[in-house]
Amino acid sequence: MRFGAIIIGDEILSGKRADKHQARVIEALGARGLALAWCQYLGDDPEVITEALRRTLAGKDVVLSFGGIGATPDDHTRAAAARAAGVALRLHPQAEAEIRARFAKDPVGVTPQRLMMGEFPEGSEIIPNPYNRIPGFSFRRHHFLPGFPEMAWPMLDWVLDTHYRDSFAPGSVSESSIIVRGAGESQLIELMNDCQTRFHRIKVFSLPRLEPDRHIELGVRGAPEEVQGAIAALKQGVSSLGFPWSESRNAE
Repeated sequence: MRFGAIIIGDEILSGKRADKHQARVIEALGARGLALAWCQYLGDDPEVITEALRRTLAGKDVVLSFGGIGATPDDHTRAAAARAAGVALRLHPQAEAEIRARFAKDPVGVTPQRLMMGEFPEGSEIIPNPYNRIPGFSFRRHHFLPGFPEMAWPMLDWVLDTHYRDSFAPGSVSESSIIVRGAGESQLIELMNDCQTRFHRIKVFSLPRLEPDRHIELGVRGAPEEVQGAIAALKQGVSSLGFPWSESRNAE
């Protein structure tokens, strides 16, 4: 099962706000033995959001979407999801109940604009919001959360623990790496390809660093039972090529 993230908002792309969701998704998935396969940033453009969701809805990935589910003119995610799925946008009865309860004692009351926040693609399920009771929604394998971290992150944990508990596999992903000096990436490609061919359940990675200490972090990540053998093969290969290496501080 692959997990992807879509993070929506002009404020992210313009640099007015720094994204914090990607790091939190990686942390939340990692704590459950899962991993983030991809992440996409989108502006507040209804056509762009619709096209992105049309593509992901046609796939099999679990998608965690952040932002754009409010009721202001720049919030397009709810309507875009409905268009992408080819279904109507309707007021969800459970969402309506939550919104009415949230604003029951508010001086302004329950307005049509506030109820709009409960209009989701037909067939959706709500995602409870412990912060202010304005829910998000799930549609198929897509889960739509607010852009505010204090709301979105508890809702993210709820989604993972409620819908994907059977997929949890703590300790199912391991990583080990070494620091290689004196080599260029091109000189290690054949070794990396050979390791990737021999060990099918890991991914080989290479992270060059130029300053202040020029080196390459060379490593593997994947099934724990293959990581030990794969990193041993890389160590032997680097030594055979005549390059010095040392254990990485990130090595497991």
